[in-house]
Amino acid sequence: MTITPTHSASQLPDSDSVIAEQASAGFYETQHELPKQESLAPLTAMRPATLDKIEKAVRHLFAGQDAHEVTMMQIATTANVSLQTLYKYFGDKQTLLYTIMDRVLARLANRMMDHLQGIDSVQDRLRKTLWVCFDFVDNHPDAVMVMSTAVPVSRYRNIAIYENKELLGAFLNVLADGQRRGVLNDEVPLYILFDVFMGFISRLGLMHIVRQSSDSMNADFDALFGILWRAIAKPE
Repeated sequence: MTITPTHSASQLPDSDSVIAEQASAGFYETQHELPKQESLAPLTAMRPATLDKIEKAVRHLFAGQDAHEVTMMQIATTANVSLQTLYKYFGDKQTLLYTIMDRVLARLANRMMDHLQGIDSVQDRLRKTLWVCFDFVDNHPDAVMVMSTAVPVSRYRNIAIYENKELLGAFLNVLADGQRRGVLNDEVPLYILFDVFMGFISRLGLMHIVRQSSDSMNADFDALFGILWRAIAKPE
Protein backbone atom coordinates (compact mmCIF):
# COMPACT_ATOMS: atom_id res chain seq x y z
CA MET A 1 0.00 0.00 0.00
CA THR A 2 1.35 3.41 -0.91
CA ILE A 3 1.39 5.92 1.94
CA THR A 4 1.09 9.59 1.08
CA PRO A 5 3.12 11.51 3.66
CA THR A 6 1.60 14.60 5.21
CA HIS A 7 4.74 15.81 6.98
CA SER A 8 8.22 16.58 5.71
CA ALA A 9 11.29 14.93 7.16
CA SER A 10 12.16 18.14 9.02
CA GLN A 11 8.98 17.78 11.05
CA LEU A 12 9.84 14.33 12.38
CA PRO A 13 10.99 13.97 16.03
CA ASP A 14 14.74 14.15 16.53
CA SER A 15 14.96 10.99 18.61
CA ASP A 16 13.09 8.11 20.14
CA SER A 17 13.51 9.74 23.56
CA VAL A 18 11.47 12.75 22.48
CA ILE A 19 8.70 10.46 21.26
CA ALA A 20 8.70 8.42 24.44
CA GLU A 21 8.69 11.52 26.63
CA GLN A 22 5.78 13.13 24.82
CA ALA A 23 3.82 9.88 24.64
CA SER A 24 4.24 9.18 28.35
CA ALA A 25 2.97 12.68 29.07
CA GLY A 26 -0.25 11.88 27.23
CA PHE A 27 0.66 14.10 24.28
CA TYR A 28 -0.36 11.51 21.70
CA GLU A 29 -3.99 10.51 22.12
CA THR A 30 -6.26 9.05 19.44
CA GLN A 31 -6.60 12.39 17.67
CA HIS A 32 -2.88 13.22 17.87
CA GLU A 33 -0.85 10.73 15.89
CA LEU A 34 2.89 10.86 15.50
CA PRO A 35 4.03 12.51 12.26
CA LYS A 36 4.14 10.00 9.41
CA GLN A 37 7.45 8.76 8.13
CA GLU A 38 8.49 9.84 4.65
CA SER A 39 8.83 6.17 3.70
CA LEU A 40 8.04 2.98 5.54
CA ALA A 41 10.40 0.15 6.28
CA PRO A 42 9.40 -3.09 4.51
CA LEU A 43 7.64 -5.65 6.68
CA THR A 44 10.10 -8.25 5.43
CA ALA A 45 12.70 -6.49 7.59
CA MET A 46 10.68 -7.12 10.76
CA ARG A 47 11.20 -10.26 12.80
CA PRO A 48 8.26 -12.65 12.23
CA ALA A 49 7.79 -13.07 15.98
CA THR A 50 7.43 -9.30 16.37
CA LEU A 51 4.88 -9.12 13.56
CA ASP A 52 2.95 -11.97 15.17
CA LYS A 53 2.79 -10.03 18.45
CA ILE A 54 1.56 -6.90 16.67
CA GLU A 55 -1.10 -8.90 14.83
CA LYS A 56 -2.30 -10.45 18.09
CA ALA A 57 -2.49 -7.02 19.74
CA VAL A 58 -4.38 -5.46 16.83
CA ARG A 59 -6.94 -8.25 16.70
CA HIS A 60 -7.46 -8.18 20.46
CA LEU A 61 -7.78 -4.40 20.83
CA PHE A 62 -9.90 -3.63 17.77
CA ALA A 63 -12.24 -6.55 18.46
CA GLY A 64 -12.90 -5.34 22.00
CA GLN A 65 -13.10 -1.56 21.55
CA ASP A 66 -14.44 0.99 19.13
CA ALA A 67 -11.79 1.68 16.52
CA HIS A 68 -11.48 5.37 17.44
CA GLU A 69 -10.69 4.41 21.04
CA VAL A 70 -7.66 2.31 20.13
CA THR A 71 -4.38 4.22 20.15
CA MET A 72 -0.99 3.41 18.71
CA MET A 73 0.40 3.53 22.24
CA GLN A 74 -2.08 0.84 23.34
CA ILE A 75 -1.07 -1.36 20.43
CA ALA A 76 2.63 -0.88 21.17
CA THR A 77 2.15 -1.65 24.87
CA THR A 78 -0.01 -4.72 24.25
CA ALA A 79 2.42 -6.07 21.64
CA ASN A 80 5.43 -5.19 23.82
CA VAL A 81 7.10 -3.24 21.02
CA SER A 82 8.23 0.36 20.83
CA LEU A 83 5.95 3.06 19.53
CA GLN A 84 8.67 4.03 17.09
CA THR A 85 8.60 0.51 15.62
CA LEU A 86 4.92 0.86 14.74
CA TYR A 87 5.45 4.17 12.99
CA LYS A 88 8.59 2.91 11.27
CA TYR A 89 6.78 0.02 9.60
CA PHE A 90 3.17 1.20 9.34
CA GLY A 91 3.10 5.01 9.47
CA ASP A 92 -0.34 5.43 11.05
CA LYS A 93 -3.09 3.52 12.84
CA GLN A 94 -5.32 2.95 9.81
CA THR A 95 -2.50 1.55 7.72
CA LEU A 96 -1.48 -0.66 10.62
CA LEU A 97 -5.02 -2.02 10.91
CA TYR A 98 -5.44 -2.62 7.18
CA THR A 99 -2.01 -4.22 6.82
CA ILE A 100 -2.57 -6.62 9.70
CA MET A 101 -6.04 -7.59 8.50
CA ASP A 102 -4.64 -8.22 5.03
CA ARG A 103 -2.09 -10.56 6.63
CA VAL A 104 -4.85 -12.43 8.48
CA LEU A 105 -7.18 -12.70 5.49
CA ALA A 106 -4.35 -13.74 3.16
CA ARG A 107 -4.00 -16.95 5.16
CA LEU A 108 -7.71 -17.63 4.64
CA ALA A 109 -7.38 -16.78 0.95
CA ASN A 110 -4.59 -19.34 0.52
CA ARG A 111 -6.75 -22.06 2.03
CA MET A 112 -9.68 -21.04 -0.16
CA MET A 113 -7.49 -21.20 -3.26
CA ASP A 114 -6.50 -24.77 -2.40
CA HIS A 115 -10.16 -25.85 -2.46
CA LEU A 116 -11.30 -23.79 -5.42
CA GLN A 117 -8.91 -25.72 -7.62
CA GLY A 118 -8.20 -29.38 -8.27
CA ILE A 119 -11.70 -30.79 -7.66
CA ASP A 120 -13.93 -31.51 -10.63
CA SER A 121 -17.34 -31.04 -9.03
CA VAL A 122 -18.49 -27.41 -8.74
CA GLN A 123 -20.64 -28.34 -5.77
CA ASP A 124 -17.71 -30.02 -3.98
CA ARG A 125 -15.43 -27.03 -4.61
CA LEU A 126 -17.96 -24.62 -3.13
CA ARG A 127 -18.73 -27.01 -0.31
CA LYS A 128 -15.09 -27.30 0.75
CA THR A 129 -14.59 -23.54 0.40
CA LEU A 130 -17.55 -22.85 2.68
CA TRP A 131 -16.17 -25.32 5.23
CA VAL A 132 -12.83 -23.49 5.24
CA CYS A 133 -14.56 -20.13 5.77
CA PHE A 134 -16.66 -21.46 8.66
CA ASP A 135 -13.53 -22.97 10.20
CA PHE A 136 -11.87 -19.55 9.94
CA VAL A 137 -14.75 -17.98 11.89
CA ASP A 138 -14.43 -20.60 14.63
CA ASN A 139 -10.68 -20.08 14.98
CA HIS A 140 -10.47 -16.32 14.38
CA PRO A 141 -13.57 -14.74 15.93
CA ASP A 142 -11.64 -11.61 16.82
CA ALA A 143 -10.64 -11.08 13.18
CA VAL A 144 -14.28 -11.44 12.10
CA MET A 145 -15.32 -8.85 14.68
CA VAL A 146 -12.61 -6.45 13.53
CA MET A 147 -13.70 -6.72 9.89
CA SER A 148 -17.34 -6.25 10.89
CA THR A 149 -16.93 -3.32 13.28
CA ALA A 150 -13.56 -1.60 12.85
CA VAL A 151 -13.23 -1.49 9.06
CA PRO A 152 -15.93 0.49 7.19
CA VAL A 153 -17.19 -1.19 4.04
CA SER A 154 -16.00 1.86 2.10
CA ARG A 155 -12.44 1.01 3.22
CA TYR A 156 -12.42 -2.69 2.33
CA ARG A 157 -10.42 -1.94 -0.80
CA ASN A 158 -7.65 -0.59 1.42
CA ILE A 159 -7.06 -4.21 2.40
CA ALA A 160 -5.05 -5.68 -0.43
CA ILE A 161 -6.64 -9.13 -0.37
CA TYR A 162 -9.96 -7.63 -1.49
CA GLU A 163 -8.27 -6.66 -4.75
CA ASN A 164 -6.51 -10.01 -5.16
CA LYS A 165 -7.21 -10.90 -8.78
CA GLU A 166 -5.98 -14.47 -8.41
CA LEU A 167 -8.45 -15.29 -5.64
CA LEU A 168 -11.35 -13.43 -7.22
CA GLY A 169 -10.59 -14.97 -10.60
CA ALA A 170 -10.48 -18.49 -9.16
CA PHE A 171 -13.80 -17.98 -7.40
CA LEU A 172 -15.52 -16.50 -10.44
CA ASN A 173 -14.14 -19.29 -12.62
CA VAL A 174 -15.82 -21.87 -10.38
CA LEU A 175 -19.11 -19.99 -10.55
CA ALA A 176 -18.82 -19.59 -14.33
CA ASP A 177 -18.07 -23.30 -14.64
CA GLY A 178 -21.19 -23.99 -12.63
CA GLN A 179 -23.29 -21.89 -14.98
CA ARG A 180 -21.79 -23.60 -18.05
CA ARG A 181 -22.55 -27.03 -16.60
CA GLY A 182 -26.10 -25.98 -15.84
CA VAL A 183 -25.86 -26.46 -12.06
CA LEU A 184 -25.75 -22.81 -10.97
CA ASN A 185 -28.29 -20.09 -11.64
CA ASP A 186 -27.46 -18.48 -14.99
CA GLU A 187 -30.21 -15.85 -14.85
CA VAL A 188 -28.01 -13.50 -12.80
CA PRO A 189 -24.45 -12.20 -13.28
CA LEU A 190 -21.56 -14.02 -11.65
CA TYR A 191 -21.01 -11.24 -9.14
CA ILE A 192 -24.50 -11.82 -7.75
CA LEU A 193 -23.69 -15.47 -7.06
CA PHE A 194 -20.41 -14.38 -5.49
CA ASP A 195 -22.15 -11.81 -3.27
CA VAL A 196 -24.75 -14.36 -2.14
CA PHE A 197 -21.98 -16.81 -1.20
CA MET A 198 -19.86 -14.26 0.68
CA GLY A 199 -22.86 -12.53 2.26
CA PHE A 200 -24.05 -15.88 3.60
CA ILE A 201 -20.71 -16.42 5.31
CA SER A 202 -20.42 -12.87 6.63
CA ARG A 203 -23.85 -12.72 8.24
CA LEU A 204 -23.80 -16.21 9.72
CA GLY A 205 -20.24 -15.81 10.95
CA LEU A 206 -20.85 -12.47 12.64
CA MET A 207 -24.07 -13.54 14.34
CA HIS A 208 -22.50 -16.82 15.46
CA ILE A 209 -19.94 -14.74 17.37
CA VAL A 210 -22.39 -12.12 18.64
CA ARG A 211 -24.71 -14.83 19.98
CA GLN A 212 -21.70 -16.51 21.60
CA SER A 213 -22.75 -19.88 20.23
CA SER A 214 -21.04 -22.79 21.94
CA ASP A 215 -21.16 -25.07 18.89
CA SER A 216 -18.78 -24.70 15.98
CA MET A 217 -19.93 -23.15 12.72
CA ASN A 218 -19.48 -26.50 11.02
CA ALA A 219 -21.64 -28.39 13.51
CA ASP A 220 -24.64 -27.88 11.21
CA PHE A 221 -22.58 -27.72 8.04
CA ASP A 222 -24.67 -30.03 5.85
CA ALA A 223 -27.89 -28.16 6.57
CA LEU A 224 -26.24 -24.75 6.08
CA PHE A 225 -24.59 -25.74 2.82
CA GLY A 226 -27.93 -27.06 1.63
CA ILE A 227 -29.49 -23.64 2.23
CA LEU A 228 -26.69 -21.88 0.37
CA TRP A 229 -26.66 -24.36 -2.52
CA ARG A 230 -30.40 -24.00 -3.07
CA ALA A 231 -29.97 -20.21 -3.12
CA ILE A 232 -27.44 -20.28 -5.98
CA ALA A 233 -28.37 -23.50 -7.84
CA LYS A 234 -30.13 -23.35 -11.17
CA PRO A 235 -33.91 -23.49 -10.60
CA GLU A 236 -35.47 -26.74 -11.71
